[in-house]
Amino acid sequence: MRRALRRIWWLVEPIKVRIVLGMLTAFAATLTALLMPQVLSYLVNDVIGGGAAVAAVVIAGGLVAVLGLLEAVLLFLRRVFSVNPSTHVEYTLRNRLFGHLQRLPLSFHDSWESGQLLSRAMPDLNLIRRWLGFGLIMLFSDIVTITVGVVLMWSTNPVLALIYLCGALPLIAIVVQFSLRFQRLSRLGQDQAGDLATNVEQSVHGIRVLKAFGRSEHALEQYTVHASRVRETETRRGRLIAVFDATVSTLPEIALGVVLLVGLFQVAEGQVSVGAFSAFFATAMIMSGPVMMLGQMIGQTAALAAALDRHFDVADERPSIVDPERPAEFTARGARGELEFRHAAFRYQDAREGDEVLQDVHLRVRQGETLAVVGVTGSGKSTLLQLVPRLYDTTAGQVLVDGHDVRELRLEELRAATAVAFEDATLFSGSVRENVLLGADPELDEGEAEALLELALETADAGFAHSLPEGLDTRIGEQGLSLSGGQRQRIALARAIAVRPKILLLDDPLSALDTATEERVTARLREVLEGTTTLVVAHRTSTVALADRVVLLDDGRVVAVGTHAELMADDPRYRFVMADLQAERVDVEQLAGGSQRNGADREGRGE
Repeated sequence: MRRALRRIWWLVEPIKVRIVLGMLTAFAATLTALLMPQVLSYLVNDVIGGGAAVAAVVIAGGLVAVLGLLEAVLLFLRRVFSVNPSTHVEYTLRNRLFGHLQRLPLSFHDSWESGQLLSRAMPDLNLIRRWLGFGLIMLFSDIVTITVGVVLMWSTNPVLALIYLCGALPLIAIVVQFSLRFQRLSRLGQDQAGDLATNVEQSVHGIRVLKAFGRSEHALEQYTVHASRVRETETRRGRLIAVFDATVSTLPEIALGVVLLVGLFQVAEGQVSVGAFSAFFATAMIMSGPVMMLGQMIGQTAALAAALDRHFDVADERPSIVDPERPAEFTARGARGELEFRHAAFRYQDAREGDEVLQDVHLRVRQGETLAVVGVTGSGKSTLLQLVPRLYDTTAGQVLVDGHDVRELRLEELRAATAVAFEDATLFSGSVRENVLLGADPELDEGEAEALLELALETADAGFAHSLPEGLDTRIGEQGLSLSGGQRQRIALARAIAVRPKILLLDDPLSALDTATEERVTARLREVLEGTTTLVVAHRTSTVALADRVVLLDDGRVVAVGTHAELMADDPRYRFVMADLQAERVDVEQLAGGSQRNGADREGRGE
């Protein structure tokens, strides 16, 4: 907890002047409130007790009113000084965290659940903002009120002050124990809330699968388990707060009762004046509020420590894929598109030594060449493509673009020179236009962007977008689930084309299309992106046949390179892979054809 709270000063640094002003106004408001009992003492002893004139009574009453008004103004200023800056801190932290998540490598995102990241970006930062805007000032105000109040009480009547302190001192041990337990429960609750968010997100994204398999009730049962855990933890936190608040309220109240009895005895014996006793008791009553609030503020501080720990779990992660200190002279616009893998090897972060996905890959792709990558499932085809834009970095060897190791290039320029279309097309909640132009040159004017958009859609055979309800401005829903699989793939391919890349990486992006459409799109690609180096993972013989050359991967190694015709004639392993791919394609087409025939038969029978 102490480690987390030390980092508060880093958060407060940009707004420290406003926070200090908030603390000063809180201090002034506290002194103003504590002056009122002293005025009360004067009223009781010197004005009321002395038979003073009406004017003196009015003056004393007016003084109390002025102090009350001054306290209200100071409390307003405290809010003004603290609330707006705290929202700025939340805004800055949220943007910084999102930017940091964008820079972290895929290996990080592979190991983190999205719900945990979402809970750190939203409720955790919200809690930090509330503490900076309210909790910190109130904690300071409560401590100052209690400290100054004890001093005033001691100066008024040391005996009564000692009795009051004897009832309050045990609270120190109770507060320490409470803060430790509350922090543990807060961290547990926040982690469980992250798991719950992950469960909701996965269920929403996978709603079609759940419905198709009739697993909605099962999903509800899983959600109920996560929700029950959150509820149980929140209930435990509520009980802990209830016990703490009851204890914090009871001990000072008992002490105050004893103080009242002893004080009345002292007044009766003439040991203390009625005014002094009234001032003492009024001061004690003013302190009762901060004493009770102190528990809430300490609990909020413990929750803050848990939120800070969770935030810095992510914020402290260092990106492993970063720009070099001295980047090579390379720009996306000036790139030629020559590509080379030089003894490249790769192993995933959580894999054991020796479990390489790629091993000693040595391969050269000429400028403007289309190279098809084939192999059985698990041979490392998709991973090979992801090494080029540094979605992952090689664990050995090099990947070179135009003779430069990609690790020597600025990420922005490298990724501006490449474009990727994945088999699993990921689209964003937005319009067709926004999705296609996502990676396009932002410096294009409106006319150039529109022409590029039309060219990309035409090349990807995605003209269907014009017939959507609102044309190219139709919002296609989260992950594009309002479109068919083939439509999503064509929009994703159009997005890659709109980049006008020097190197195009296609990870079987047309698997959902029929053979005729795929051949038409592939031929159009070669025409529109003439001079673009293309690396395409192929699962169809038609795609392979259109490539300039083919590379065969087997268990992460390059085992053959040549034209389709050469490899079919000379390499039995290649013929086996091609036969296997062809068999899979025939099975799929027969299944699709059978479904169509069955549908036609049913329609003919009037079913």
